[in-house]
Amino acid sequence: MEIFQIVGIGIVATILAVLLKEQKSEMSLYISIATGLLIFFIIISKLEYVIETLEDLANKVDINFVYTTVVLKIVGISYVAEFGAQIAKDAKQNTIGQKIELAGKVIIMVISIPIFIGVMDLIVNIMP
Repeated sequence: MEIFQIVGIGIVATILAVLLKEQKSEMSLYISIATGLLIFFIIISKLEYVIETLEDLANKVDINFVYTTVVLKIVGISYVAEFGAQIAKDAKQNTIGQKIELAGKVIIMVISIPIFIGVMDLIVNIMP
């Protein structure tokens, strides 16, 4: 299972980062960032499978693909924003991490407008 690889990478990187933190603190940060990126790229391939499966499901159920695309974008934005915020917080830049999280939330709100409009249209059509 890939989770064992990911956890193994994380444990080795954590040990290296802790050992190097006392001697070269900047190397500790680089190890953390590189490890985060490595794990992120490992799980990206799994997300491709999820996206393909959801696309197939949307086609079978005859759901408007715009809604499926928006939901997938929202999930992607939330993952990327969280990843970026955690990297900033690891570097002791909590303020930047918070701004990344805020930007992610605002972008999600903007992207979700088509779904909001669709719900409002549905409500207007249902009402007499």
